[in-house]
Amino acid sequence: MTIEGNFVQPTIPRFDGHYDHWSMLMEIFLRSKEYWSLVETGYVEPESGPVLTEVQQKKLDEMKLKDLKVKNYLFQAIDRTILETI
Repeated sequence: MTIEGNFVQPTIPRFDGHYDHWSMLMEIFLRSKEYWSLVETGYVEPESGPVLTEVQQKKLDEMKLKDLKVKNYLFQAIDRTILETI
């Protein structure tokens, strides 16, 4: 764990070849960050259609950011040589 200000940041679980163990750790990690729903449902870019309200646009922007954060955690957890084989 790393200390950032007054908060303790949990270390991102690194994939070491043992998928079952790593996937369990990643699920717990992402659930603790409240991002697991994105893993289960995914993020789908809405088709261009009616103009979004300010509230809808803000919600969409928040979902995009959460999606990027989940991808960032996953890319940090997987070594480059393993990532290239996926």
